[in-house]
Amino acid sequence: MAAYSVPPVEELLSKRVQEMVLHGEEPLGPYICRSGDDVDEKEDIMDTSPIPIIDLNLLSSSTTSDNEREQELEKLGSALSSWGCFQGIAHGISASLLDKIRQVSREFFNQPMEEKNRYAKSVVDFQGYGADPVPEQGQSLDWSDRLFLEVFPEDGRQYNLWPQIPISFREVLEDYSEKMKMVTEITSKAMAKSLKLEENCFLEQLENKHNFMRGLTTTCHVRGLIWFLA
Repeated sequence: MAAYSVPPVEELLSKRVQEMVLHGEEPLGPYICRSGDDVDEKEDIMDTSPIPIIDLNLLSSSTTSDNEREQELEKLGSALSSWGCFQGIAHGISASLLDKIRQVSREFFNQPMEEKNRYAKSVVDFQGYGADPVPEQGQSLDWSDRLFLEVFPEDGRQYNLWPQIPISFREVLEDYSEKMKMVTEITSKAMAKSLKLEENCFLEQLENKHNFMRGLTTTCHVRGLIWFLA
């Protein structure tokens, strides 16, 4: 099937999914997934087997026995090869902080469109409020508006794009980002160990690389490595 024509960049960036829904507008071509698009149809996305659960404390605590750590590393290796994702527990991030980051995110997205558009993405920038980065010809977009913010390295942060409403947004995101940085370090080291690699090999490759926090919507397809905190 022939690829659809991607609208001009300015049109893609100016359209908000929320506004299109409220105004009853038809979705633009890039939001429509057509037969033959890049979808892993061979995989059963309704697989009833549970997402693997990994105890991050067992992987990082000095009080964990060698046997317990090895068993958890084997579980992690299996999760990476079979699922590409896992649910992390005992990660050290308090339930109250997780509630706060969810709350400030909801409060931002519940703001009037005029307020959210103060942080809109420009044509050339990746950070800010809006849709996915401008796609290549024929690439589908997620039916959602997002907030992309670079948090690490810190000199890449564009604070002018960090919402001022709610007023606690910046404080909560900075706290959450620091905690997630520690979780990332623990997980990266454990991944390397599960693959019989040098412990810091992934961290050395990730050093000073860009790390983004973004507002997400639920999706069935999981690509790459994702871990969920519970």
